[in-house]
Amino acid sequence: MDRLASFGNDPFDKPPCRGCSSYLTEPYIKCAECGPSPFLLCLQCFTRGFEYKKHESDHKYEIMTSDFPVLEPGWTAQEEMALLEAVMDCGFGNWQDVAYQMRTKTKEECESHYMKNFINNPLFSSTLLSLRKTKDSRFAEGAIPFKPTDDPPRPTFDSVLSRDMAGYMPARADFMEEFDNYAEWDLKDIDFVDDDSDILRALKLSVVDIYHSRLKERQRRKKVIRDHGLINLRKFQMLERCYPKEVQELYDVMRRFARVVGPIEHDKFIESHALEFELRREIRRLQEYRKAGIKSFCSARVYERAKRMREDERRKRTMLCDVLQYIQDGRACQQWLSKQAPLSTFASVLPPLSTGRRSAPPLNLTGLPGTEKLNEREKELCQVVRLVPGAYLEYKQALLNECRRQGGLRLAQARALIKIDVNKTRKIYDFLIKEGYITKA
Repeated sequence: MDRLASFGNDPFDKPPCRGCSSYLTEPYIKCAECGPSPFLLCLQCFTRGFEYKKHESDHKYEIMTSDFPVLEPGWTAQEEMALLEAVMDCGFGNWQDVAYQMRTKTKEECESHYMKNFINNPLFSSTLLSLRKTKDSRFAEGAIPFKPTDDPPRPTFDSVLSRDMAGYMPARADFMEEFDNYAEWDLKDIDFVDDDSDILRALKLSVVDIYHSRLKERQRRKKVIRDHGLINLRKFQMLERCYPKEVQELYDVMRRFARVVGPIEHDKFIESHALEFELRREIRRLQEYRKAGIKSFCSARVYERAKRMREDERRKRTMLCDVLQYIQDGRACQQWLSKQAPLSTFASVLPPLSTGRRSAPPLNLTGLPGTEKLNEREKELCQVVRLVPGAYLEYKQALLNECRRQGGLRLAQARALIKIDVNKTRKIYDFLIKEGYITKA
């Protein structure tokens, strides 16, 4: 006889009798040989010797019942379950309502039995503690912002931490001011009495249903906030700043969809886009190396250092030209130059715009691609301005096309079209004018 097998099951949750299809009431019979789905029979069908398909009347059986004591004599397993359900429905401490729902025990009996066996029982407390340690994932909903082993902070009212957490109380998993905080006001004056008419009772039930829907919305919003870690806003913002700017913009746009999916799925989505951004940037970098003819990472490191040096030099050389281009007032320009001039003792000896560096030697064009397409004068120009032939041919073609389209070309237009050193641009522009390739506008 297996009497514990039905402990804690609702009769309406069990499969019906296989013989008469009626709801099973204890005691009832379970076949010990038929399976894997349980073959259950009521006592009437069992006494008649009901047989169905593979089930025969001479099979071994088990009597299913909860009419036996569990914790102490006088309290059956069925009454224990009824007590727990009554406390869950009526709330802890409402022993009068619990006894009314139990119907078999008094108020004092319910209170003393519950306090003795479920509150002050050391066996249950140690068992619950071990379950909490081994099954933290089942209770993760109430401890999202903090680790289960940590003591949650208890900020005082109106403190800085309390304001940062929007009035959230981690020890209670509630907010100081809930969403739809005055939803309970619609219920404070409702009272169900026996002489209510059907219409009035229906209206009161409708108000209760509306209140339940508002509570569900409140719980849904709290769950979204806890699951996505939005309570500690500063920590959330620090996590968001770890991504590149493009991913941060995507994070901000996709935040509105976080309530539709779970926190893990949302984080995976953002992380996948961050990974995609990194891969695209790495691909562009490798494509730049290939275009520059680099075949090893050692050469790539040298290329990156040289690239940074070229960019620094370009910024230094174009700074003065930008100032001269946008400042039309000569006096203001002279004042700016006097402020930027070095204040050393040798400043008066040096030329105003001299960098103090020796001129670089001419560029050796031997073996460079595109050299065979240049004439002697173009080769001399590339050596003086230290410009590789391929780049010169590209700049020359761009200036020719622009001159042909505009009917002429000015120096300012050439500088806007070719983003290199302005001195090199002037030399190329003057050379093309002198050779007759382009004309002045």
